[in-house]
Amino acid sequence: MGEYAAPPEGLDASGLRIAVAVGRFNLHITEPLLDGARRVLADHGVVDPTIVWVPGAFELPLAAQRLAGSHDAVVALGAVIRGDTPHFDFVAGETAAGLMRVGLDTRIPVVFGVLTTDTLAQAEARIGGHVGHKGEEAALTAIEMAALLARLPPATE
Repeated sequence: MGEYAAPPEGLDASGLRIAVAVGRFNLHITEPLLDGARRVLADHGVVDPTIVWVPGAFELPLAAQRLAGSHDAVVALGAVIRGDTPHFDFVAGETAAGLMRVGLDTRIPVVFGVLTTDTLAQAEARIGGHVGHKGEEAALTAIEMAALLARLPPATE
């Protein structure tokens, strides 16, 4: 299992426009993910992040694409928990691919904060349990990537 390495000290997100798209499916998991993301964004100077709700993880890429047009970074939060059918594989894989495509196409950081777990207990461990808080980590990643891209030379076509 990988371990999250904290970003550099002194990250300042004041002035950054950050959006968070959240899936309502598995709300008992996604609400705490959002709470953690909001906490970290506020702690780093993001005054009023844009929060949008979508039906589930599969809808996150389209919402992220729209949000990327007016934000410095987008955090996508969701929870896909494996069941007895291959539905998990399709939703998790296409959501990840879609979010990556949005980030590459728009050149805006789109952070994958979607839990893809085998069990509910594994998801719960990732919203403040012994595995950490993935909502907080996703928000930190968005801040770090937006700051990094602001320092790098612009991409060429």
